[in-house]
Amino acid sequence: MKKDLLKNGERLDDLHRNGYMLIQNPEKFCFGLDAVLLSGFAKAKPDELVMDLCSGNGVVPILMEGKTDCEQFVGVEIQPDNVDMAKRSIQYNNQEDKIYMECCDLKELDKIYNPHLFDVVTCNPPYIKAGSGAVNEADGKAVARHEILCTLDDVFAAAAKMLKYGGRLYMVHRTNRLGDIFELSKKHRLEPKVMRFVHATIDKAPSMVLMEFAKDGKPHLEVEKPMIIYAAGNVYTKEVNDIFYN
Repeated sequence: MKKDLLKNGERLDDLHRNGYMLIQNPEKFCFGLDAVLLSGFAKAKPDELVMDLCSGNGVVPILMEGKTDCEQFVGVEIQPDNVDMAKRSIQYNNQEDKIYMECCDLKELDKIYNPHLFDVVTCNPPYIKAGSGAVNEADGKAVARHEILCTLDDVFAAAAKMLKYGGRLYMVHRTNRLGDIFELSKKHRLEPKVMRFVHATIDKAPSMVLMEFAKDGKPHLEVEKPMIIYAAGNVYTKEVNDIFYN
């Protein structure tokens, strides 16, 4: 039975997409709204090859496989427990022929994959800059949130190595890192092309930003209309609700 794929402390969460479910362990790692928004923002064509960096328990490629016509995804995650959960979720959803999880350090990707192989890279990286406060480096949640095992510079470097000329990187991050994002993306020849701010409510300043970059692209940045998460009464707006359920 499929429920036999669950281990102690784990649960099955409904992704509201093609009947897909995701195995999660609250003590180790659970995806957030930012991953869902990234999966809706990123674009992939049927014949494109997609790599998801900092993939966690595989939620972004699993959702993108259900939201796009693209059927070839590689998820890259350094924490073995997360990779194990992701692989069992992929098995649960019968996605084994579409999604592959790679357990490795993204800084070592060019030892596994040929450079310039992928059309699209997605990433929901650790947000908190290295050296910002004391953290437990053995804590899986801390690794997901803090730049302990990889920095933003490492993420851009890996994406630049893996992307084809003209390939696209889609990223979600915090607005307080925009200075670093622009500096490092330019350093690695990933040109910012689209930016969309995400606001909790219409009267709040943005806390997240969704961005698209083009490998060796020409300078031209479009700022899209803001995304508002909650309408009155902390109910999701229609747009966010559609990302979850349509």
